[in-house]
Amino acid sequence: MGHRIFTMSFGSVYPLYVAKLERKGRTRAELDEVIGWLTGFDESAIRERVADGTTFEQFFAGATLNPDAALITGVICGVRVEEIDDPLMQKIRYLDKLVDELARGKAMEKVLRSA
Repeated sequence: MGHRIFTMSFGSVYPLYVAKLERKGRTRAELDEVIGWLTGFDESAIRERVADGTTFEQFFAGATLNPDAALITGVICGVRVEEIDDPLMQKIRYLDKLVDELARGKAMEKVLRSA
């Protein structure tokens, strides 16, 4: 059985990510950079998916996950992201974790798992 988030539109959650980050002094451009790093989508592809009602399931089905995404570890929503069994839920939580790290003021190089 799928989780409710799978069928939620990416566009309904994106403004919440923006608001969270802007409250912490980060920018929409930084959010798009993080989403692009994780999914391979450029800014126009992100905008398109925000506007057209793409669900999280469709969003990640069309994404090319960064090979370094497995380096994203830690707890989000009380669960260790590296221990999530459902591949789609894990991808969603990877995104949540990256947004959370940005909001906490982590340097972009660290958020993007740069060497």
